[in-house]
Amino acid sequence: MPYRKRLAVLAGLIAVGATVPTAAADPSDTPFLPKPTGPHPVGTTSLHLTDVDRPDPWVPEAGPRELMVSLWYPAKTQGTRRAQYMTPKESELVLQGSGVTDVPPDVLSRTRTNSYTDVVPAGGKRPLVVLSPGFTWPRSSLTALAEELASRGYVVAGIDHTYENFATTFPDGRVTTCAACTLDVEDFGTLAVESRARDVSFVLDQLTRRSALIDRSRIGMAGMSLGGASVGETMVTDPRVLAGVNLDGTMFKPLSESGLSRPFLFFSQKVDEPTWDRDWQRLTGWRLRLQMAGAVHASFADYDMLGQQIGVDLGSSLPGTRSVEITRRYVSAFFDRHLRGRPQPLLARPSTQYPEVSFVRDGG
Repeated sequence: MPYRKRLAVLAGLIAVGATVPTAAADPSDTPFLPKPTGPHPVGTTSLHLTDVDRPDPWVPEAGPRELMVSLWYPAKTQGTRRAQYMTPKESELVLQGSGVTDVPPDVLSRTRTNSYTDVVPAGGKRPLVVLSPGFTWPRSSLTALAEELASRGYVVAGIDHTYENFATTFPDGRVTTCAACTLDVEDFGTLAVESRARDVSFVLDQLTRRSALIDRSRIGMAGMSLGGASVGETMVTDPRVLAGVNLDGTMFKPLSESGLSRPFLFFSQKVDEPTWDRDWQRLTGWRLRLQMAGAVHASFADYDMLGQQIGVDLGSSLPGTRSVEITRRYVSAFFDRHLRGRPQPLLARPSTQYPEVSFVRDGG
């Protein structure tokens, strides 16, 4: 299947102190993200970053590459104003772009989060994890994972890759949509992966220069779908990223034949994907490949869980918040091992607590 078509199929199924929208009071039937399990309250803020040295790769006439980034971080105390999951307009465009028309268009904007605006970060330098979402999906689609990692003491940066998703809102009120969805570009997957790697490196430049919260020696990355495919390219081109997780992402660009020696985790639904077999052979360091029974593509973001809550069946057999619970647990264990040096028996053998997860290949 051509790259563009494969991407379309997948899509269908700085300094802390800036401001983010605050959610309105939540009705009892509102969608929700499960509470994170770490010891820290979670704060969040948003950043508008501009790479003046790089024109936008998809809409050159727009000028320099602009990005919106969400930061989640461990806070000293819990706040009083919950952060909004997304705006009503973003909800409308995400649902419309996904072909979901039988629910209120603003329903995703009412999702109850567990992160708070205008809260002071906890002290000390923290490891950083960068999150890259799936093609057409905004950075908010990985909020449940971000909140979990932040509650466990990580700073988390979620990137909106402008013009690659259904909706990105900028501080001046502009809302960009998925211009890349309509481009007729040869080998789009490779170009997109390379562009995302440049986005991530630029964001790392900005964060490591401007934020006192971040330990520059402990940086990891996780991505879902196209974001997952971009993790390997980012690690090949940017040695600052020490460990990476690909969540159900076809590897549109092969890893370098010279190999990647840093830790890498493939975590997917139960499918055969030849690019994972190909790139498994090019991983020369710690490596692990897991599968989640009952999962669908959306299970590795918030949308399997939220789809069930708003009455949209995406085909998963994982009930309630189970997909988020499993994804959070294994991704957290991976970064705890490789960015903090903490032993993780969960990554050594199958767990009776998570019987849905099978070890396909273990190179660790």
